Amino acid sequence: MHRGGGGARGFLGTGLPLGRERPRAPHGAQPSSTPRGSPPQQPGGAGASGSPRAPPRPAPEPRVRCVTIGRSPPSHLHAGKGRGGAGRGRGRVFRCLPRRSDGTAPSAGMSYHGAGRRSRALGASWLPRSRHRPLEMGHLRSAGRATSHRKLQHLFLFLLFIGPFNCFASYSRATELFYSLNEGLPAGVLIGSLAQDLRLHGVAAEGPPTRRGEPALSFSLASQGLGGQYVSLDNRSGELHTSALQIDRETLCLETGAGSPAFLPAPSSEPCLLLLDVLVLPQEHFRLVKVKIAIRDINDNAPHFPVPNMRLWVPENAPVDTRLAIEHPALDPDLGTNAVQTYRLQDDYGVFTLDVEENESGERTPYLIVMGALDREAREEYVTLIIAEDGGTPPLLGSATLTIGISDINDNCPQFSDSQFNVTIYGNSSAGTHVATIHAVDLDLGSNAQISYSYSQKVPQPSRDLFHLDESTGAIKLSSKIDGDAPRLHRLTILANGPGCIPAVITVLVSIIKVMLRPPEVIPRFIANEVEGVVYLKELEPVNTPIAFFTIKDPDEKYKVDCFLDGNGPFKLSPYKPYNNEYLLETTRPLDYEVQQLYEISVVAWNSEGFHVNKIIKVKVLDDNDNSPVFPQQLIELSIEENNAPNVFLTKLHATDADSGERGKVSYFLGPDAPSYFSLDKTTGVLTVSTQLDREEKEKYRYTVKAIDSGLPPRESIATVIITVLDKNDNSPRFINKDFSFFVPENFPGFGEIGVISVTDADAEQNGWVALSVVNGSDIFVIDTGKGVLRAKVSLDREQQSSYVLWVEAVDGGDPALSSTAKITILLLDINDNPPLVLFPQSNTSYLLVLPSTLPGSPITEVYAVDKDTGMNAVIAYSIIGRRGPRPESFRIDPKTGNITLEESLMQNDYGLYRLLVKVSDHGYPEPLHSTVMVNLFVNDTVSNESYIESLLRKEPDINIEEKEPQISIEPTHKKMESPSCVPTLVALSIISLGSITLVTGMGIYICLWKGKKHHRADKNLEVQIPLNGRIDLHMLEKKPMEISNI
Repeated sequence: MHRGGGGARGFLGTGLPLGRERPRAPHGAQPSSTPRGSPPQQPGGAGASGSPRAPPRPAPEPRVRCVTIGRSPPSHLHAGKGRGGAGRGRGRVFRCLPRRSDGTAPSAGMSYHGAGRRSRALGASWLPRSRHRPLEMGHLRSAGRATSHRKLQHLFLFLLFIGPFNCFASYSRATELFYSLNEGLPAGVLIGSLAQDLRLHGVAAEGPPTRRGEPALSFSLASQGLGGQYVSLDNRSGELHTSALQIDRETLCLETGAGSPAFLPAPSSEPCLLLLDVLVLPQEHFRLVKVKIAIRDINDNAPHFPVPNMRLWVPENAPVDTRLAIEHPALDPDLGTNAVQTYRLQDDYGVFTLDVEENESGERTPYLIVMGALDREAREEYVTLIIAEDGGTPPLLGSATLTIGISDINDNCPQFSDSQFNVTIYGNSSAGTHVATIHAVDLDLGSNAQISYSYSQKVPQPSRDLFHLDESTGAIKLSSKIDGDAPRLHRLTILANGPGCIPAVITVLVSIIKVMLRPPEVIPRFIANEVEGVVYLKELEPVNTPIAFFTIKDPDEKYKVDCFLDGNGPFKLSPYKPYNNEYLLETTRPLDYEVQQLYEISVVAWNSEGFHVNKIIKVKVLDDNDNSPVFPQQLIELSIEENNAPNVFLTKLHATDADSGERGKVSYFLGPDAPSYFSLDKTTGVLTVSTQLDREEKEKYRYTVKAIDSGLPPRESIATVIITVLDKNDNSPRFINKDFSFFVPENFPGFGEIGVISVTDADAEQNGWVALSVVNGSDIFVIDTGKGVLRAKVSLDREQQSSYVLWVEAVDGGDPALSSTAKITILLLDINDNPPLVLFPQSNTSYLLVLPSTLPGSPITEVYAVDKDTGMNAVIAYSIIGRRGPRPESFRIDPKTGNITLEESLMQNDYGLYRLLVKVSDHGYPEPLHSTVMVNLFVNDTVSNESYIESLLRKEPDINIEEKEPQISIEPTHKKMESPSCVPTLVALSIISLGSITLVTGMGIYICLWKGKKHHRADKNLEVQIPLNGRIDLHMLEKKPMEISNI
């Protein structure tokens, strides 16, 4: 039975200790069973220590549970076949459960019984199946049906005696569970359920309900060691899952397992085990469960060779099918088919192939097989890749470079290019004169190519005595002067001898020309350093440096001898006066090693009879440190993108030095002006930068580099490096402020400039181009993308909306583009564009009855008006600018509240209609606005004739207008300030009101008295009360007397 996405295979065995092997039944034989009533031998089961030995009892029925994760486990982990046992199918392992008490197998799997079998690899214990009912933990079960009634009675009495001890023994029983799973599984994969595999009751999550009064079981790891890091155990359900830390079989069992008690390492043929101790509680059901988890190998490691380069030598005469072992086979920590299986060559060149041999321990060794003829002289070595492949799905590969060198054998003999050549010499040649040099070639190497030269036996002895043959070089020289009676033709047969070869033959014919007169003699005397005819001069020697003196002689002393220089070069040969026949060889200009290193010149002496002699001189120029290193370019321009990776390659500097040897060896150094994070390899000239460059921090770097040779004294040259850091779009547009606030007067004309939004982008060129746009409110506001000017399409009215909050987005021109946003707050400043609106009285023709008995100071009515503007533009003042009536001065109006009160008592002759023209004015700037309203008061006891009053109201009143500005006072709070509270306020109000000092003082005293009745206030504020829907606005003035605003 498979559980989840792949479980683990588990085995449960009780009654046998770990590490012991039960006898196995022969193949094909039925397992032996224990007779009923006779107990099986249990050398150390659970409860064997610390309690009296229990009477003989049947063997407990094995409880086996098998679950698998991934593919089938190794063959050494599956259960053996038997009646009712768990068979191993193709690619899966069955879950095995015991039979029920009624003898039927559970539906979840297959029951197992038969010969007890135990795997050595896992240490699993297998017991023969008994047909008795399974023994519950902490309880004894009855004997078999064949047990006699008398034995049952004795057993019952015995159990009563040892009952407490038996409980302790059952608690201390140890049980083993075995699981297997693949390495590298993710977290949360179900390994197995301990509760189900142990057939325990009391698990709340999955198991059967607990019996009444029996506590629920809990599971816990005995220790949180290394093994506990790779699994997670559910304390209630007992389910074991993989943890977040993945299991790597190679790391656990090949490296650290040997010293860790949580792992059981083994050779490659043995399983890798993860060991856990699980405690089952409570005490009534205490059990120690030994859990072993076999870690199965997966193909997670590719083959690799111990060395990246291998060399194998094959003789060139190796026959076909020659086998040569490769000393360093590939390694693969995986097991089985996941290990290395095959080898192959990437290129076999048609002459090689690979074969693999496996020894008794299973190790595979690759062999190189020669499939064709080899010839070192045709090809000295073969370079290819050897590829190791494992057997996983898909297979993984590893490779190394294999160099096959062809070792030389002596399969070639010396050979001459010609069989004969002729040489002519003069009969007066002196001893040591070079005659000829022969040269043979052997294509082999080393000792196989050594050649020695010798005369053939056919060469007569006089010729041998006259001509000396160098055995190593093949040079032929005169051994002595030529005798006049010597033969004029000599046939020299010379052999070239090689090891194990037939000599090669060449014939040298030497003809001697008879000379009647002796030629002139040239005697050199060298001034410069001379070794074996080679003169050495330094290239820095000055002009006219003497080289040698030459003395010219005529042996017969009767002929005139001329001497001259033959050959090209900066040399001259001139007579050295006052001596005769003395000549001086010297230089004509400085020598330059870099132009020419070797000169070959001849000093020729010629007599009047036509006889001449040549004296060859070689002049070798010695190098001096006269050249500085040279950069191809004095200005090296480089570019690199910013945000580069550390230690990135910039360029490779190269300077040449025409000098030779150590003098021409160039080293590279950074100049003192180079930043510390640039580095230059002294030998290779590779220029790198060790840190990230930021164009916004610095765009160009300019510094010098030096190339210094190794001469004495050293010479150097300098080049300039200019590094341009290319821009990347790594900076978002940046507003100079996070929030912008603009104050705009209302009724501002459409498309007028509200403000400028400044934004910058540290990037360059297109990456630094910024486009602005309004994210919200684009139907009212527009923004100039280039200049950042914010404009409104329409005129703005503060009374409709007092402020606007916009979000402006700045997007640069990079790819991908970067952006940022800023908050724009537009506050509309109020202008006085709304006159006060009179809400009461509602009509100029309405009137109010005033009784004559009204007491002075009583409020009669009020004028109530509002202003849509704010601040001083909404501060309203009331005044009576026209009166008509019997005694019109009897009524007055409060300039702040608009309350109309009776000033004096009404008399008999004061009856009648009073018409008061009230001006309602704001304090707007630059010019206040106002409205007027007619207040009609009818003084009488009753209204007996309304039609008469209405007719009076319809008539146009004849009222004189009083142009008097209304006065409004600022009422201070009742709380005392640090300075006297009323006096400064009254002085400030008297200046602002421009009214009568007496009226202002009276109103101030009235306000102070009225305010004294209110509660004390904590703030030191001045306030103005404005009748707007019965609300009062308080504004902090901080001792500024005329800062007034309105909501």
